[in-house]
Amino acid sequence: MGAVGRTVRRSLWDKVPRDHGESTRDLRRRQVVTGLFVVLGAVVLSFSLRIKPGNDWFYLSTLVLALVWTVGAFLSGPLHLGRTRKGRPFLMPVVYAVLLAGLFVAGGLVVRQIPALDAQVRHVLDHANEGSVPLLVVITALNGVAEELFFRGALYAATTRSPVVVTTLAYGAATLATGNVMLAFAAVLLGALVGLERRATGGIQAPIITHVVWSVAMLYLLPALFG
Repeated sequence: MGAVGRTVRRSLWDKVPRDHGESTRDLRRRQVVTGLFVVLGAVVLSFSLRIKPGNDWFYLSTLVLALVWTVGAFLSGPLHLGRTRKGRPFLMPVVYAVLLAGLFVAGGLVVRQIPALDAQVRHVLDHANEGSVPLLVVITALNGVAEELFFRGALYAATTRSPVVVTTLAYGAATLATGNVMLAFAAVLLGALVGLERRATGGIQAPIITHVVWSVAMLYLLPALFG
C-alpha cells in the first residue's frame, strides 16, 4: 500500500482498541438527551442563519448554539479524547483539514458558475463580509469544538449501529434546518471525514482539530474566492 496508504488506513479505518462500554441504562439516557438536543440545536441554528448580516444578534445566537451543543454533549455522559497507536492524534487531523479545504476551494470554482448554488454560498458568506472577522474566527472555532463534542462525542456514543453514517446524516439534517442546501452538503462531507476519524481513534480530539482548522480556513478562503 505504501506509507501514505498505511497512514490513511490507520488514521481513518483501523480502530484503536478501547473500552468505552456503557450500561443499558446509561446508553438509554444518552440517547434521550442527544435526541432532545439535536432538535434544539437545529432550531437555534436555523434562527441564527436567518439573522441579517451585520446584526449583532448573529454573534449571540451562534454562541447560544455552541452552548446548546456543549451542554447536550456533557449531559449525555462521559466523552473520550481518543488516541492513535502512537499517542493523541494531531498531525493527520490537520492534514485532512487542509485537504478538505482544498477540495472545497476546487468545488467553489464550479459552484460559482451555478447561480442558485452561488447565491446560497454568498448568503452564508455575507456574515463574514459584514461582521468582525476576528470575532467570527473565535465563534467559528468555538462552534466547531461544540459540534464535535455533540455529534462525534455524545451522539456517536449514543448510536449502536452505523454511528459514522447516523452522525453524518444527523449533522447534515440539523444543518439543513437553515434551508441552505450548500451548507448541508458541506456538513455531510465534513461529517463523514470526522466520523471516520472518530471511529478510528475512539474519541473527539481528531474530529475537533479537523473541524476547527477546516472551518477557519473556509472563513478566509471562501470570501476571497466568491468576492
